[in-house]
Amino acid sequence: MQIKKHASLKAYHTFGIEQTCSYLAIVDSIEDVIQLLKDESLKGLPKLFLGKGSNMLFTEHYDGVVIINRLKGKSITETAEHYLLHIEGGEDWPELVAWSVEQGMGGIENLALIPGCAGSAPIQNIGAYGLELQDVCEYVDVLDLTTFEIKRMTADECEFGYRDSIFKHALYEKCFIAAIGLKLAKAWKPINQYGPLQSIAEDQLSPLSIFERVCQVRMEKLPDPAKVGNAGSFFKNPVISQDHYDRLVAEHSNMVAYPAPIGMKVAAGWLIDQCGLKGVSVNGAQVNPLQALVLTNVDNCSASDVVSLASLVKKAVWDKYQIELEHEVRFMDRFGETNLAKIEAVQ
Repeated sequence: MQIKKHASLKAYHTFGIEQTCSYLAIVDSIEDVIQLLKDESLKGLPKLFLGKGSNMLFTEHYDGVVIINRLKGKSITETAEHYLLHIEGGEDWPELVAWSVEQGMGGIENLALIPGCAGSAPIQNIGAYGLELQDVCEYVDVLDLTTFEIKRMTADECEFGYRDSIFKHALYEKCFIAAIGLKLAKAWKPINQYGPLQSIAEDQLSPLSIFERVCQVRMEKLPDPAKVGNAGSFFKNPVISQDHYDRLVAEHSNMVAYPAPIGMKVAAGWLIDQCGLKGVSVNGAQVNPLQALVLTNVDNCSASDVVSLASLVKKAVWDKYQIELEHEVRFMDRFGETNLAKIEAVQ
């Protein structure tokens, strides 16, 4: 296990913004995690578990311990009807999806190229093109940070929702995700009802063809974090009431929206685009010109530049549509998690 003092976080989050933390630890086993949490010299300090840092904005120096999950390992068992995958939490998610397709196991190809690691996937209940992690997750193995015992949670116990889970609520900061279990049906059925996947000819549908199309679209529309710092989709797709939607669609007939359990889910990228914000910048932070849902670090921006840009976007959408955007990216200040509304309130 490596522990560094007053370490740079620039290489550990995909926004690539220069920021620091009091301590940085890289762990590759559960034993490392337990040793770190029992370390008397670090007790009382905030702890933050981080995978690839692909959904994180450090708004200032983090006065605690950032713990980088590098637990690695993949295994497959089979039943007559399913492939059962056990994946350690530090495994890279895009590499996992590519590996699954290469092995001839369909079921997660719609989630190709979503940045992050396997241990982060349940927290956010990652999803794309009609598939969410909850659809294929059988269990999540967690380390209880109080008892230091490993517990296996069923998918139902994870209380998955839209970009949501128990790990954001009742178990927030109370556990470390060590591994996940995926259950992939051998009788593969394509999920191709969304966007560009609809154009794949029926006789060409396969896990590989869907994987390749998703990769193509993401590479065309989304900037590579290795080249242009970003955290992927910055805002959640908001859900509005049917009445609100009916009033808006009467004025904006081209509104992009889909039915949701309690109303209509509106495409946040469409809202931002319709406000004319593609390419708009605040110093070195920019709304991506190709995909308005992504805020980017195009010219050595600061965290405050990203915050100011996010605030500008949020206000523009509210003013035009009376829809409140909620950021999907996690904001982390000196002592722990915060959000745009709290930052705006003190500015």
